Amino acid sequence: MNITIGIDIGGSTTKVAAMDEAQTLLGTLQVSGSDPITTAYGALGHFLRKYGMRLDQVKKIALTGQRATFFHDDIYGIPTFHSDELLSVGRGGLHLAGLSRALVVSMGTGTAFVRSDRTIESENETDIFRHLGGSALGGGTLMGLAGRMLQVRNFDTLNQMAQRGDYRRADLMVSDLQDGDGAPLSGDLTASNFGKIRDDAGDDDIAAALFHLIYENTGVFSVFALSGDSIRDVVITGSLAELPQAKSAFDVFNRMPDIFRTRFILPAHAAYAPVIGALLDPRMLNRKLPDDL
Repeated sequence: MNITIGIDIGGSTTKVAAMDEAQTLLGTLQVSGSDPITTAYGALGHFLRKYGMRLDQVKKIALTGQRATFFHDDIYGIPTFHSDELLSVGRGGLHLAGLSRALVVSMGTGTAFVRSDRTIESENETDIFRHLGGSALGGGTLMGLAGRMLQVRNFDTLNQMAQRGDYRRADLMVSDLQDGDGAPLSGDLTASNFGKIRDDAGDDDIAAALFHLIYENTGVFSVFALSGDSIRDVVITGSLAELPQAKSAFDVFNRMPDIFRTRFILPAHAAYAPVIGALLDPRMLNRKLPDDL
């Protein structure tokens, strides 16, 4: 079996995925590490051991992510090349959602918005996957504020706290400002993040409000990005998209189609969109394989 490996080397995590010749996803893995080269080599070895694969089955390797720039040569002599991170986000998001066009949002340290439209006939992928811009709100914001406000610097701990908490004890909701009868806006919308921190709000509630700050503003920015556009689907990717509170946050938008006119989709394997997109890079698919060993 010929295997293609993708490695997404980010600022704090490295993600690995593999596909076979039929573009079937064979497995995924995520590890943490500060040194990009050591972490990438270690992640590759861990991935092969975990899924019972051999190095001689790997015929190609695609690298993406900000820290992939530290690699200048083939890995273990296997043909290796770099795939543009933003193009990979677009490809991976569409593939995971099973769509031909959508706004693909990548929630990482910050947040990137990639307008993705495979119905466009062009040899230039930047016509198909267009980076609209980004937001400085993301996982970095989340952990920075959590460290300062809650003295919590472990993501898993913060996530567990948020799932126990209620952001409504910290956020000023529209329901706090208007009467329910004949109200023009849904009470589920936020009027002001952290605009109503109750005296009885605990650390868990603050943690929940931090996640809600990131999710809701990402949703609003997505709606703004599609203003006047015929694309109405938004695919949310990144590790933050896989958390249970993400679904409830974006479902608020889905329940109000008359206001937002968008559909938010959180696909399976959302954290791996860039690395899956790298595996689907046209150069990756068209590159001639060496003879089987």
